[in-house]
Amino acid sequence: MAGRFDPLTPTAVRGGRTAVPPGSGLPAGAGARAREWVPAGPVDLGLTLGPLRRGPADPTFRTTADGSVWKASRTPEGPATLRVALRQHTVHAEAWGPGAAWLLDGLPALLGSGDDPAAFVPRHRLLHDSHRRRPGLRLTRTGLVLESLIPTVLEQKVTSDEAYRAWRRLVRQYGEPAPGPQDLYVMPDARTWALIPSWDWHRAGVDAKRSAAIVRSARVANRLEEAAAMELPQAVARLETVPGIGPWTSAETLQRSNGAADAVTTGDLHLPGIIGYALAGNRDADDADMLELLAPYAGQRHRAARLVLLAGRTPPRRTPKMPKTDIGRL
Repeated sequence: MAGRFDPLTPTAVRGGRTAVPPGSGLPAGAGARAREWVPAGPVDLGLTLGPLRRGPADPTFRTTADGSVWKASRTPEGPATLRVALRQHTVHAEAWGPGAAWLLDGLPALLGSGDDPAAFVPRHRLLHDSHRRRPGLRLTRTGLVLESLIPTVLEQKVTSDEAYRAWRRLVRQYGEPAPGPQDLYVMPDARTWALIPSWDWHRAGVDAKRSAAIVRSARVANRLEEAAAMELPQAVARLETVPGIGPWTSAETLQRSNGAADAVTTGDLHLPGIIGYALAGNRDADDADMLELLAPYAGQRHRAARLVLLAGRTPPRRTPKMPKTDIGRL
């Protein structure tokens, strides 16, 4: 049974798990604002903040041996770095930079204070087991739309490795060093994204369709950021007014920016087959089949899909992996 719920499988990693080493989480040093917060229930930092990490070498995200999670963000008040650690039942946070107060104010939401895991009622044995094994899973809410939208656009129709490589290169080239003691980077501001020349998109391996979607999004960034305060249907409609932003991208974005428990991802190459196989033995399931299987979890369909991914029960591979390409070498 243990292998069926192995949290280190690739599918489980896609479900948003990031390994956070056990540690003391002692204060990092001077120059930081600090806050403590006691959550109402258990919080697993790796499961809750894991979806914000874009690959193992994400320049905006890091875990350290002392049990801390570090995240650099561009807030409405400026760039900032947040460090979060859990000691016993108390969350200890520190933040650096002009946006430090904004990040600390949003700490409870970031760790799922607005999430209601009790609203999820498992109706499949696999989901019951996966839910029971992960009491600390909370759905994060960053309140930052562009921060999740841009790397999600980079992930459209390419392998994860290609998207992560593009994100690393563009953030390091056009972003700025993050405040604080870690060697992190803050992603570029909206104006900078809009001004990246075509040859640098090409060198980063980003085709014209994805780069155009990012440029269009950056030009209306303020309007898109308003979606963080909207209900899910209105937020989806706001994002999808931008050409190149469809249901897959809007769902993947709002899961993070809005903590949207019902933002189920459609249009995915693998997810319907994974959910169909895990819940009904149907590896050939399409979006319609997946939505039918998730219908009993209305209001919590994203959580249900994450729990399936974290369970790691996937159909045996019968086709080659998606080929990797690098248009920057052409």
